[in-house]
Amino acid sequence: MKTDVEIAQEATLRPIGEIAEGLGLTTEDYEPYGHTKAKISLDVLDRLRDRPDGKLILCTAINPTAAGEGKTTTNVGLSMALNRIGHRAMTTLREPSLGPSFGMKGGAAGGGYAQVVPMDDINLHFTGDFHAITSAHNLLAALLDNSLHQGNPLGINPKRITWPRVMDMNDRALRNIVIGLGKVGDGVVRESGFEITVASEIMAALCLATSLDDLKERFGRMIVGYTYDKRPVTAADLQAPGAMALLMKDAIRPNLVQTLENTPAIIHGGPFANIAHGNNSILATQTALKLADYVVTEAGFGADLGAEKFFDIVCPAGGIAPDAVVVVATVRALKLNGGKDKKELAGEDLEALGTGLVNLEQHLENVAKFGVPAVVALNRFPDDTDAELDLVRRRCAELGVEVALSEVFAHGGAGGEELARTVVELCDRESTFTPLYSAEDDLLTKIETIATEIYRADGVDLAPAARTQLADLEANGHGSLPVCMAKTQYSFSDDPTLLGAPRGFRITVRELVVNAGAGFVVALTGDILRMPGLPKVPAAVGMDIAGDGTISGLS
Repeated sequence: MKTDVEIAQEATLRPIGEIAEGLGLTTEDYEPYGHTKAKISLDVLDRLRDRPDGKLILCTAINPTAAGEGKTTTNVGLSMALNRIGHRAMTTLREPSLGPSFGMKGGAAGGGYAQVVPMDDINLHFTGDFHAITSAHNLLAALLDNSLHQGNPLGINPKRITWPRVMDMNDRALRNIVIGLGKVGDGVVRESGFEITVASEIMAALCLATSLDDLKERFGRMIVGYTYDKRPVTAADLQAPGAMALLMKDAIRPNLVQTLENTPAIIHGGPFANIAHGNNSILATQTALKLADYVVTEAGFGADLGAEKFFDIVCPAGGIAPDAVVVVATVRALKLNGGKDKKELAGEDLEALGTGLVNLEQHLENVAKFGVPAVVALNRFPDDTDAELDLVRRRCAELGVEVALSEVFAHGGAGGEELARTVVELCDRESTFTPLYSAEDDLLTKIETIATEIYRADGVDLAPAARTQLADLEANGHGSLPVCMAKTQYSFSDDPTLLGAPRGFRITVRELVVNAGAGFVVALTGDILRMPGLPKVPAAVGMDIAGDGTISGLS
């Protein structure tokens, strides 16, 4: 089979104006970025405010292997399949980060014959949103350090600065640095560091904002550090929100592209689900719901991360509710969760598969707790055997959950028609969506609820620093915020080696960080890093571009 980039380069793309006008948009509603990309005006939501919303389908997954289980591919393929069977459908996705694109996991534009295009643009600089986020974040960092240098009028304690710098690349050497070295005019010497752009609170705020004014207000609430008498210092104190919002004036508008089969797609925002909340922007989803009858959106990593955060953070913030959930599973990931060595996943092993099915079962039980009907999308790989596929179907049938085979990677929308018909039927059922916890619950109760109800932990242990931070957060009025768990994507626990559906463990929270602007508290567990590193052989070493512009190695 051809590579993803080869398939994408052979695609026949429609001019973006045709895609936009097919959605009922006028030339005043969008701004073309070349022939195949466009920015959608925020005025569209106001113009269409009285139009009923379409059906919202959340695409999530089981705990994945390192290569992922084709969740984005399934999302894209499902949207194409829905159109093939006669429905107006769109997909909404996150923008890929350059970190994994050049690192190990690759891009995030789907795969095979279920991709959003132009995939090379989408996986690289796209429309510049990530550059704007990086610039706005680092502008605030520069203003902060300038305030220190100019006599420190706010009384900021350099030892209690919490605002790092960011860049959209995996670079472990920048996690911990010393800045301000050199001459007197080179700034105040202090320890600092870099995080990856997708971990920036600017990214989270963009994805949870409902307007430019809302985004500016969120900027103003962002805490950058504390004074000597432990009072929080905000971006508003540094008079930064106006200039930050100016840098984001274009980035806040959702991006319109298309799939290989010309299904409209909105791609906007890109927080990781293991270190942030892992969903595309609320503005993207709200816009798509006004333009299509069915909208397929994606939550990052397994349902214990992205889906839980979608339900408990995104839906309340955006006033939206899902009508159905698609849980993507693969035989190979289930065998891994059943104890099979990651290098031996290709061979049939019904015993390991049967053992690993507990992972899928727990995810399905968790989704049911939110009151939303679900279907399992069994993403088929070439070496899956009929006996393995039948075992998954039988186990899900015992749970009363339907399974639809997904072959969109190899066959595009045609390979997802069974899944599409099942999803349409699910959307006609009653959804009684309810978040897992109440906003009135205190922070520790929210953390314990997620840990015990979703992860099945026996309880939560707070490190001494986290216990002090918890008291400070409650005292400073942040107790009503939702919780964003930063946790490994490979396990329900905070230990990536505990696969399947582990029991008899506790979750340890080592640090609590308030993202007052984004509107949630991050609970850091395990060894989660907010600046990843490159693998021994980065994907970047296999990439190239020829003199005629032909790209190779991008996936």
